[in-house]
Amino acid sequence: MTTKPLDPAVLPQQTAPRSSTAEAPPPARVTIRGTARTARRLTVPRSVRRTAGPVGLVLLWFLTSATGVLPESVLASPVDVVRQAVELTKSGELPDAIAASGRRAAVGFLIGASVALSLSLLAGLFRLGEDVIDSSMGMFRAIPWVGLIPLFIVWFGIEETPKIALVALGVTYPLYFNIYGGIRSTDSQLIEAARMMGLGRLGLIKYVILPSALPGALVGLRYALSTAWLALVFAEQINADAGLGYLMSNAQQYFRTDVIVLCLVVYALLGLACDFAVRILSRRLLTWRANFEGGA
Repeated sequence: MTTKPLDPAVLPQQTAPRSSTAEAPPPARVTIRGTARTARRLTVPRSVRRTAGPVGLVLLWFLTSATGVLPESVLASPVDVVRQAVELTKSGELPDAIAASGRRAAVGFLIGASVALSLSLLAGLFRLGEDVIDSSMGMFRAIPWVGLIPLFIVWFGIEETPKIALVALGVTYPLYFNIYGGIRSTDSQLIEAARMMGLGRLGLIKYVILPSALPGALVGLRYALSTAWLALVFAEQINADAGLGYLMSNAQQYFRTDVIVLCLVVYALLGLACDFAVRILSRRLLTWRANFEGGA
């Protein structure tokens, strides 16, 4: 018995299985309305965020003083500090002390900034200057400048000179290394492009190298200003007859923590004001940078 071959036409046609992707329904679109509006409502201004930390610390200080957790013999309450600030301001002692400390800080900063700028330009622009100056600056930076106070007293006595010299020394290092680093980190492609445009050495320094070093110089300026006030705290402990350090020394003899804290707060506020001034200066001078954010 022979089997008759089947006709392919009558065979059932096999259909290819449908892919799961073809059968899957399109993803549902979830629309959340009012999210952006809610985010805008919940956004806290940056000024509020910046002041939240200091205000919180002051509130904690006030609460611990008011409840007796922090005794007055250890630290005076903020109310006593404010009261003492009002009394010293009315008597003229606090304004005179701020003026005396400000003069020392200003003179020391100008001397230190002049020395740092001169040395950084010589070391950054000339190979010989780098070989002679940079290694010496790296060596001297390892010496703690506060430890030089006894030597300054031997050299300059106990008058104003050692105080100003200590501030100048504290200012010199951060300014020098930041300006020098900014000069040395100038983009070589920019220098090559400027040379192709026909700029000489003076043109390179004026239009390429110094603008490239400006961000580093401003960072160094911020560090230098804060270091100036820090150095002044130590400098005014050297037989001072005026200034915030003089008030602190007298308060230390009588265990007046309110006056000591007041002077420290004034130091901090002066440093904060200088830092704020440098921030404003940076916003004006660095607007040409493509990656610069004005709100930073």
